Formats: sequence, C-alpha cells, structure tokens
Amino acid sequence: MLKTCFDKDFLWGGAIAASQADGGWREGGKGTSTQDCRWLDGSWTHEQVEEKHQNNPFSRAEFEAALGDEGTEYYPFRRGIDFYHHYREDIDLFAEMGLKLFRTSICWSRIFPNGDDPTPNDEGIAWYRDVFSRCHAHGIKVFATMLHYDIPVNLVLKYGGWKSRKTIDLFARYVETIVTEFRGLVDFWLPFNEFNAGRFSPWDGVCLIKDVEGEDFDQSIFQCLHHEFVANALAVRIVHEKSPETPVGGMIARFCTYPATCKPEDNLQSIHDDQYANWFYTDVMARGSYPAYMDRYFDKLGIQVWVEPDDKELIAQNTVDFLAFSYYFSQISTTDQDWAKTSGNLVMANKNPYLSTSEWGWQMDPIGLRITLNQMWDRYQLPLYIAENGLGTSDTLNPDGTVHDDYRIDYLRRHIQCLKEAVIDGVDVRGYMVWGFIDVVACGPLTMDKRYGLIYVDLDNAGNGSAKRYRKDSFYWYQKAISSNGENLE
Repeated sequence: MLKTCFDKDFLWGGAIAASQADGGWREGGKGTSTQDCRWLDGSWTHEQVEEKHQNNPFSRAEFEAALGDEGTEYYPFRRGIDFYHHYREDIDLFAEMGLKLFRTSICWSRIFPNGDDPTPNDEGIAWYRDVFSRCHAHGIKVFATMLHYDIPVNLVLKYGGWKSRKTIDLFARYVETIVTEFRGLVDFWLPFNEFNAGRFSPWDGVCLIKDVEGEDFDQSIFQCLHHEFVANALAVRIVHEKSPETPVGGMIARFCTYPATCKPEDNLQSIHDDQYANWFYTDVMARGSYPAYMDRYFDKLGIQVWVEPDDKELIAQNTVDFLAFSYYFSQISTTDQDWAKTSGNLVMANKNPYLSTSEWGWQMDPIGLRITLNQMWDRYQLPLYIAENGLGTSDTLNPDGTVHDDYRIDYLRRHIQCLKEAVIDGVDVRGYMVWGFIDVVACGPLTMDKRYGLIYVDLDNAGNGSAKRYRKDSFYWYQKAISSNGENLE
C-alpha cells in the first residue's frame, strides 16, 4: 500500500556537536581535546578565513602553538556557545520548538580527560546525565554521538592517536563507560560522526597532520580508518551487550554525485567517486567486510592496511542497526581536470551548472537528498536517519530581537518536501535532524557568522556578545512543521 505521509512516530530533530557548542573549557574536569587546538583570529575578514581554512590545512606549528596556549581568545571551540552553562534554558527552547529528537555528542575528554585515566571523571558524567534527563523530561529522545571529531589530545601526544591500536582499547573502555552510565537516557547510539572525514578532513577524522606524516599520509589515513572500523565494531558489540534495547548505527558525510556528461568516462568516474567517498565506509559498517573494489584503489595508492587476525571476524559479526548521514550538497564527477570548482562541507567539489549555491558556495540540491535516500535504502535495507541537513549563511539580528531568515525556511522546506517524496518512494527513513538548529561555531571556518540555527546566539567570531538566545522566523516555521508532522510547510 502506498505511503503518502510521515509515520506518526517520525522523529523531527536537531543536531549539534560538543566541540562546537559546549564551551566549558577547563571546567568540570574536562581535558584538552583535539578540536580545542584549532585556531582562528576573530578579526579576520571572510576572505581571510576562507584562505586560511581552505588552502592551509591544520599544521604541526598550529598544533604546537595550541598546546602552549591556555587561553580561549583564538580558539572558538574552547568557547562554543557556552551550552555547558546554558543547557537548561536551551533545552526549554528545544521543547518549545516541539523537538522530538536531539542529537549531540559526548566529549571523550570530559569523561576521561586524558583518554587513559584510571577512572572516569564523575563531574562530566553528572553533567551529561542532567542534560539527557532534562531532554527526556521534555519528551525529547537523545541521539548521542560517541566521537564527533574530538579525542583527548593526550592520546595523540602519547600514542599517536588512531595510528595506534592502543587507542582502540581506550575507546572501547570509554564506550563501555558511557553506555553503562547513560543506559535508559540515550535512545540512539552513533559511534563516529562522518566516518569518511578521515579521508577528506584528516585532522578532524583521524587526528593526522599532513606536514607530520609527509609521503606516508595516505597510508596513515587508511591505517587509522581501519583502527576506527575495529573500534566501531567494538562499540556496536558493547551497545548490543550492555544496552540491547538501544539501536546503534553508522554515519558518513554523504556526497551525492552525478556524472558531468554522457561520456562513459564520466559515468565510470561517478561510480568510482561514489565507491571511494561514500560506499566504502557504509559497506564496511553495514555489510561487515572490506569491498573488493578497494583492492584496486589501495594498489593504485600503494597502501597496505595491516589487519590483525581477529579484526575481520569482529567487523563481520558487529554490523550496525541503522545508517545515518549528513547531507548538504551534491557534486559532479568528471575526468575533466579543468572543471569549475566550488566548496562544500570541508571539501572542494566540481560545480554543477544547474544548481544555485549558498553564500558559502555550497550547491543546494534538495532532489539529491531524495536520490541519496533511495540509493542507501536500496543498497542496505536498513532504517535511515538524516543526521544533519541545514543552511549556513549570514543572519541579521534586528533591534526588536527578530531574525527574518526566509532563505533558511525555503531551504528546509524544499529538502523536507523531497524527504517526503522519498517516504512515498518506499524508503524507510525514520528521523530528520536540522544541523546546528541553534547557532554554533561552524566547523569549517570556525566562525559564528556562518549560522545554521533556528535559534540565534548573540556571539561574534571573536566570542564577543551577550550569548542571549533569540527565536528566528525559522524557529516558528519548524515548530509548525513538527506539530503537523511535516504536513504544514508554509
């Protein structure tokens, strides 16, 4: 029978990350995490920010400078939006919006400040317990990411981070701690945010610095990714053993891709781009083994992934219960090296002449969301969750406290309309989360002026402002969309 609307228990949600929202630097026993080391001069112009973060990847010098600086002035992730202190009023706002699902991440260094501490930090556990309990008190389910780009920096300094199998063991202990401590408070577990980030944004994804690794960069990336696959499988096993009623999933940043022309070469390139940028990661997590197409890719790059005897069985026996993905844009696949480029979600992409772009150059393609949902459902037949979708752009706070963001409403409306079409197509999609539904520090540029939120936070790129929260027009629009279960999108 044809389904024509969202299920009555469809989960309308919003998502943030600990590093981009929490703040609370050096409070509550928190240790330094890798994301605390990313640097920004708040006085930079938009063009200077783009130049710094797109053309100059995280460097050894930047890392060493951050380790010697205990301040917050040049480190936006140490400040966030101070969710650490504002979470009570923020969760009240989430409830007023009608949110049914709240995705956030747990900061490993708030639970184990150094990653290898003998015992967990009780203050950190208590803080998260209160956050999650307050969500449940408002009828909001919790979708918790175990690792959203930030591991304790001590693990990088002492063991080499994900280059070492020691980090796998320490991650497993961290997972066992939080799954045990928060059983009944977390409704969905997600071990890793955007698993494929290890390839397209190595410091974020696997804590590697290119000018440290040198010629072995590709080899190091895929060895780290293998260790993360093993850690992911362990996390699935731990959740299934310690909290069997709680689903545990896998996530990637989904890069929907189209061949540039009808040329066979472009069509083949599109298949390869999809395999190497998307399917590889979800194939391992959902199907339980390395796909054969990666053999040729590894051979081309001269990569030899070292696998311990029990790794393959562990990965095969601990596949995920659902799949999630972030979706912001689509891109073009072509063999034409001179094809025009544009930016998008920490990568540079081939530009599609049929699509408009956001203020930050990201190509807006709602139909690509429907295509992605159909492709993933057809391939895996697993429940799907859109873990992130939203529009980052400039907003103006008016003197009367209003923010008129019709452009964001239009973006969300068109994507939700295509989401509904995917439901009618027969896709089993169970939740949709607006990314940064309260303004947070943007991950790519590290600024506040690239805003995704439906709730405005009065802070600028240098951390100046009242931090007061204001409801944007999109807040009220999403409130109506949720209360009507996606039927009222006007």
